[in-house]
Amino acid sequence: MELEGTILAGRDFAAVEGRVVVEDGEIVAVEEASVDSDDIVLPAFVNAHTHIGDSIAKDAGRGLSLEELVAPPDGLKHRLLREADRTALVEGMRRSLSFMAESGTAATLEFREGGVPGVEALRDASDGIEIDALAFGRDDPDVLDVSDGYGASGANDADFAVERGRARDAGKPFAIHAGEVDATDIHPAIDLDPDLLVHMVHADDEHLARVADDGIPIAVCPRSNLVTDVGLPDVPDLLAHTTVALGTDNVMLNSPSMFREMAYTAKRYDATAVEVLRMATTAGAEIAGRNDGLIEAGRDANLLVLDGDTHNLAGYRDPVRAAVRRAGASDVKRVLHA
Repeated sequence: MELEGTILAGRDFAAVEGRVVVEDGEIVAVEEASVDSDDIVLPAFVNAHTHIGDSIAKDAGRGLSLEELVAPPDGLKHRLLREADRTALVEGMRRSLSFMAESGTAATLEFREGGVPGVEALRDASDGIEIDALAFGRDDPDVLDVSDGYGASGANDADFAVERGRARDAGKPFAIHAGEVDATDIHPAIDLDPDLLVHMVHADDEHLARVADDGIPIAVCPRSNLVTDVGLPDVPDLLAHTTVALGTDNVMLNSPSMFREMAYTAKRYDATAVEVLRMATTAGAEIAGRNDGLIEAGRDANLLVLDGDTHNLAGYRDPVRAAVRRAGASDVKRVLHA
């Protein structure tokens, strides 16, 4: 199989006119050639942080604070999840996962509420959809028997020592929210030696020095932080210290569109289009231990093809900026799954 167009190749997404050659789900070559195609070929996205359980309550809770919206156990989201019929919950997640897959997301790191039953519901929701829905279970240490990792709410909610130990013993990643509302939970979160920190809106130099020393990656969700009015992460400063990936956070608050997350991030911060595209692809793939997120020989062929001749993209001059700042789901021509 061959995909032709402008190929965004390697870690720097160098624009190569030519083709990607794929065999048995693996990229075997990137070839320069003169081709008659306006398409842009890039790695499929890895969404580094989602809560898709609240797909049953999109845009609910107008005017509520972050605590009133999502804080366990009695935030609006958690009340709605407890009240939800399982069939409706699964169908809501399924619709969100389908949208993500169709718009170019190869994998999502899902913080899944509800313990073992919550993870099982996610498995049912993702069945038959071409997306890797990685379940970071929570609410019960035993969830690690069935989940892909543990996703803790925050170090001010509990000490999570048992969950951290269970994750380490199981050889599974431990991720935790930190620094979303304020800085008080950041040092305790880092003390748990996590594999991923989420948000870090209120991180200061001391926090980031520890992050850099320990090599802890961070998932940021700027649109969510904007909506909940907790402040915004200093993305350039975070990038200067560690690997930073993009997530879309709660479906209650935002569409799980990586295009929208990239566009907002690129336009809000002093970050290049290459850096933002790397946050949406390579960084998430590395955090999840995946073999995609880059277009180069030997990588899994999870790829996204944009139609460069849509009304929206026709006339683009810089393919990376076009993909990051302008493109949307309606410009997707094809999603290739390994």
